[in-house]
Amino acid sequence: MKILLVYPPFPETFWSLNHALRFIRKRAVTPPLGLLTVAAMLPTEWEKRLIDLNVEPLKPADLAWADMVMVSAMVVQRESARALIKRCKEAGLRVVAGGPLFTLEHESFSQVDHFVLGEAEVSLPPFLKDLEQGRPQRMYRAEGFADLRATPTPLWELADLRRYACAGVQFSRGCPFDCEFCNVTSLFGRRPRTKTAAQIRAELDGLRRCGWRGNIFFVDDNLIGNKPEVKRDLLPMLIRWQKDYGPVSLNTQASINLADDADLMRQMTEAGFDTVFVGIETPDNSGLTECAKRQNKGRDLVADVRRLHRAGLQVQGGFIVGFDSDRPSIFQRQIDFIQNSGIMTAMVGRLQAIPGTRLYSRMQQANRIAGLATGDNADSSSNIIPTMNAEVLRQGYLDILRSIYAPRQYYRRLEKFLAEYRPSPHRSELTLNRLLAGTRAMWRLGVVGKERYHYWRVLIWTSLHRARSLPLAVELAVCGYHYRRVCEVMLRRCGALAR
Repeated sequence: MKILLVYPPFPETFWSLNHALRFIRKRAVTPPLGLLTVAAMLPTEWEKRLIDLNVEPLKPADLAWADMVMVSAMVVQRESARALIKRCKEAGLRVVAGGPLFTLEHESFSQVDHFVLGEAEVSLPPFLKDLEQGRPQRMYRAEGFADLRATPTPLWELADLRRYACAGVQFSRGCPFDCEFCNVTSLFGRRPRTKTAAQIRAELDGLRRCGWRGNIFFVDDNLIGNKPEVKRDLLPMLIRWQKDYGPVSLNTQASINLADDADLMRQMTEAGFDTVFVGIETPDNSGLTECAKRQNKGRDLVADVRRLHRAGLQVQGGFIVGFDSDRPSIFQRQIDFIQNSGIMTAMVGRLQAIPGTRLYSRMQQANRIAGLATGDNADSSSNIIPTMNAEVLRQGYLDILRSIYAPRQYYRRLEKFLAEYRPSPHRSELTLNRLLAGTRAMWRLGVVGKERYHYWRVLIWTSLHRARSLPLAVELAVCGYHYRRVCEVMLRRCGALAR
């Protein structure tokens, strides 16, 4: 059996980082971890190929080679997945689909032959057994959750790792919190399940054997969901691994209560973590109450962010507007919070209702669902009928983006961040590729870019006051260029650039 594992392309979004990736000559942020893990669950005698359409095209010869195509996708890849499936069916191939998009919306993909939904460790074996016996069903859905201690090491060798900026590994699934808009708990449950530290060590060693020496992203939705295991098992192992093979920069996602645990922050930075994505959502307590974000309530969130920065953990923040409790003042409050906190990567999105969430059920019962969620955090529309005037909400959202990624505001925020941040000793070493990227940034941002005054001002300040952070300053300047380009495209599409 010849299996073609295909990952659809992402649209241009904040997270795609496609404009920034050009500076380092990479095609995509991370390889498709889910498909590489599924590949490791398939019979060893099967031939397997990975085609990630974010880094290479799908050629007719690839389709001619395959007996079956396996597709995985997220909601934001909906349209590209639809086009991919259509092309595979036109080539006469059987299509098997799984992953978050199909788990949530399988009824919308009539051309798919077989669905393997939920966690593949549970739903894939019955499909493989039926396929071997010549009687595969159309629908396989996981009942219950997987034991991650039986999850195999991804087949890194199927991916051309040279094309990616970062590699991904996963320690846990599930989150102890239950935010109304989030589908993590419906997909993976509220009891975080973990791999063993030995499994993660094997994955990291496997990446090294394939030649990987770059940054590593722990893709867990909340790495600290099970704090005792993280502190007792994972972090001590990573500290030892860094001594053997470091320095390697690690990044992940975590809840804001990380800022309450000084020992945990110290362990994380010693283990190599220097960046963490945190769902801030809103500075308004009414909004936090509305979406059941209890872990963020009653806190000085700006102080929490600064505490993380001083510990050596750069905070990337998720923000949402469009809660029922939001008033027109929320837009300036979001801008002020982002500027005061020094969060450079501020992912601001409109509230969307994703099937399977409690928010979707509530909006559906109130007849307030208007179509499908796009899953795009740079989308000025929403599938929720808002209580605020729709045009006020749309323009307020655009005003936030116009403000926080304008050169003056962005570079002021960068200086504020660098003044507080204490860099981890485990940031990846300066490489030739990074030096060349710095040269490209010098030309694109410092010579021909409209931000050139702000760019040189921050770099000179950093050289004088935070010399160790100079590579990070250039990196964040490049990321800011990408965010600004995405914002400009969206604002132009909305006819709002000149406002």
